Amino acid sequence: MSSENTSLPLCLLLVAAASGCAGGPPSQPEGWDRAVALRPAVDLDARAGVVEVDLTARVEEVEIVPGLRTPAWTYDGGIPGPMIRARVGDRVIVHFRNELPAPTTIHWHGVRLSAEMDGAPGHSQPETAPGGSFTYDFVVPDAGLYWYHPHVDSAAQAGNGLYGALLVEDPAEPAALGDELVLVLSDIGVEDDGALVPPDTGGSFGTLFGREGDVLLVNGRVNPVIEARAGLRQRWRLVNAARSRYYQLAIDGHRFIRIGGDGGLLEHPVETDRILLTPGERADVLIEPRGAPGATLPVRWVPYDRGYGATFGRPEVEAFRLRLADERAAEDEPLPEVARAIAPLDTAGARRVDLQLTQREGPGELVLGINGVPSWEAEPLVAAVGETAVWTVENTMVFDHPFHLHGFFFQVLGADGQPVRPLEWKDTVNVPVDGAARFVVRYDNRPGMWMFHCHILDHADAGMMGMLHVVR
Repeated sequence: MSSENTSLPLCLLLVAAASGCAGGPPSQPEGWDRAVALRPAVDLDARAGVVEVDLTARVEEVEIVPGLRTPAWTYDGGIPGPMIRARVGDRVIVHFRNELPAPTTIHWHGVRLSAEMDGAPGHSQPETAPGGSFTYDFVVPDAGLYWYHPHVDSAAQAGNGLYGALLVEDPAEPAALGDELVLVLSDIGVEDDGALVPPDTGGSFGTLFGREGDVLLVNGRVNPVIEARAGLRQRWRLVNAARSRYYQLAIDGHRFIRIGGDGGLLEHPVETDRILLTPGERADVLIEPRGAPGATLPVRWVPYDRGYGATFGRPEVEAFRLRLADERAAEDEPLPEVARAIAPLDTAGARRVDLQLTQREGPGELVLGINGVPSWEAEPLVAAVGETAVWTVENTMVFDHPFHLHGFFFQVLGADGQPVRPLEWKDTVNVPVDGAARFVVRYDNRPGMWMFHCHILDHADAGMMGMLHVVR
């Protein structure tokens, strides 16, 4: 037998361990994402360009803490709700039914849709009453990771488990970025008997700090394990769906490459040793795990100093783990160029919008507001389609605030008024203690009433919210 004939079987035997054989490139371990796989929404329409799903909000007993049953508020019976997957330009139709004991809506966080579909009760639509239904029907114009959650009594309802992911894919995106995972980060409060912690626990102080659940969740699981092959990139599409918790993630000895955020890809990637997500924010990151065969890499939640007492006595927590396959490291394909042309918005002649995030002093129930006025007393801001505005949001309180604008992307500006690089499209930005956030936004042709608010949902419900009326 010739040497050519004898070498082929040897190569086949070594395919699993070698990256250079003809059997194909190396891959993640079998079932690598099984512990965190999200339930897919069932598409009822076989036509290309249309995604049609049924979605029901209902109370369902789920096992969050092992051995305990918790009557959580869910979409389709699980936490998080099913992941809706679409492509840029698709029409998304969601037949929503409310089987909860309270009225609710769905807000499609970050999606540039029509105001009538935004889920803002009393403005875009009425509340959907128990036993009622509503059909959301909109086009998804932008690639990126978005999410859905209620906007009625939102701190309690989202805190009880109502949230899910919406991933909009771009077929023109570079291939070979990494094996993809959508990871919904959240938390939930569970009593010793499995019951939900009351949504008003802690009274006014709980509202002021922002209520955080004592159980950290990743795709609804407690400290799950993701399998990995050392040397092979994974692409994590992250969303912080917690009602108040800031998520700061770190892995010892590793760095992240952040390629995207709220509104899709950045102008160019940036490298960082930690990923910080305020409530409502998203991040698109690449990670290349390294370590000895069989090693476990903890992915740690690291307390973030968002104001008075936010880190005091708080240890780091293992949010989830990477377990490396018991085989030698692989060599991944070179990272393709990841770049996006984003033109800076012209601020010349832009209207100024100056806001202060405030707390009303005095006895009684805590009342927060914007420019000293709680949402239920505030008059809407007025803007015109086609107008450009520079917003300055000043923080007068002792805690950071994640500020979210419904319906429109914006570009963050530095203190000098110049765009922060790399350029990206945002819908949520952090407003630091003793500081301000500045951004520029252009109102495209989608008139209507649009919310803006702190995305610590306890703060929004306590009055830190306003309305923007965009008119033709």
